[in-house]
Amino acid sequence: MANKIPLLIARAKRLYEFCVTGVWSATRNTMGVRIVKTLNLSVTAFLDRGLQMKSAALTYSSVLALVPAIAMLLAIARGFGFQEIISNSLYEYFPAQHKALETAMGFVDSYLKEAANGVFVGIGLVMLLWTLISLLSTVEEAFNNIWDIKKDRTIYQKITDYIAICLLVPILMVCSSGVSIFMSTLVQNNLALHLLTPLLNVLLEAIPLVLAWLAFTLSYFLIPNTKVEFKYAAISGAVCAIAFQILQLLFVNGQIYVSKYNAIYGSFAFLPLLLVWMQLSWLILLFGCVLTYSMQNIFAFNFLGDVTTVSSDYRRKIVIVVTAIIFQRFIKGLPPLTRNDLSTIYDIPIRMVGDITYSLHEAGLIYYVVTAGDEQAYAPAVEAKELTAGEVFRRIGRLGQQDFIPRFSTIYRKADTLVDGFNSVAWDSADKVLVADIPLPSPQDIKEINRAAYTAPAAKEDTEDVKKQ
Repeated sequence: MANKIPLLIARAKRLYEFCVTGVWSATRNTMGVRIVKTLNLSVTAFLDRGLQMKSAALTYSSVLALVPAIAMLLAIARGFGFQEIISNSLYEYFPAQHKALETAMGFVDSYLKEAANGVFVGIGLVMLLWTLISLLSTVEEAFNNIWDIKKDRTIYQKITDYIAICLLVPILMVCSSGVSIFMSTLVQNNLALHLLTPLLNVLLEAIPLVLAWLAFTLSYFLIPNTKVEFKYAAISGAVCAIAFQILQLLFVNGQIYVSKYNAIYGSFAFLPLLLVWMQLSWLILLFGCVLTYSMQNIFAFNFLGDVTTVSSDYRRKIVIVVTAIIFQRFIKGLPPLTRNDLSTIYDIPIRMVGDITYSLHEAGLIYYVVTAGDEQAYAPAVEAKELTAGEVFRRIGRLGQQDFIPRFSTIYRKADTLVDGFNSVAWDSADKVLVADIPLPSPQDIKEINRAAYTAPAAKEDTEDVKKQ
């Protein structure tokens, strides 16, 4: 037994190294590799993208939008005749904080009253919608950052989409409350349904979970400014809905224990717990977005290390390769590729593909085009057979502000001229190479290279360790 301990430690160490870094060299589409990659990417993205700070920022925005959001909710509920139902639901969620909720309801009534009086009706409505739109815009920005999307929706799209969301969510909540009341009344008035009461009770209890799953799923499917596959959004939505319901249960039960601190903090005893609950809720939402991103793009991540640490020289090589792929496919009459296709087929990190194609678009070298599947792809914006590597380097190098320091060229004239000379020599050499003539491997060649690397002795050893575990 003692002799086996070092062997077990060595295997555990190899397994850990495989799960952390070696898994990215595995090209087989097996369930085990897919799960390890998804968990690896989710944890890495969760830690690297500052989701804690984003959730804190969203919590702050939520506090600002809290009164307008409740006002919008109650205003629509009042129109349906369900204001009392919504109010009672809030009191049920926060059983120990009736005084705080009464104060909040007073703020809401004052808000609606001022918004409905005279000249303030227009200003009040605009401010209410603007507060909610700002919150949703912050959420979209966080989602786009997770998906590495550089292009946001237009102002018109934001206004129309966000207003639709602001109006739809309260209506769904009111309708869900109405369904619950309708089912309860139907059971009470129909003796034949009494036998099904336990099943109906289970269904009624499941309604909040189903609505949470639907809300999370639609958020992950609709909010990012890119094409998201619904099945991945639905899986992430289910995971986050369960986590959210557990958090909700803990929060509601926690209200009872908070009541003992009311003698010290008064009605403010509710506030710290509310802020913690809001931040954890936003954290769950953001993590679900990371999980969706990870599952959809898992095989676009066959690389080692952090792409942000890539040197300028190495990145320049990848810029030329990505440009050559886009232009040569156009010359051959092949359909344009999306970001995910470029990454998967040509084995380039998807984050790097997104960053480089954004730079190429800003430099005026490529267009964004829409494919038959309503996805964003890339096509040349200049004459495909005349573009040189030197012109690519020049245009990419000019991105950003050129005259940042006033009188820099005058003060440092000699150094400025010397560096320009270095660049011109490099670009003159690159001007002799057409992007259309740069040799590229075929997708089949890339697969063969990856397969050969995967079947190497070291890769076999790691795979056997995973199978044994």
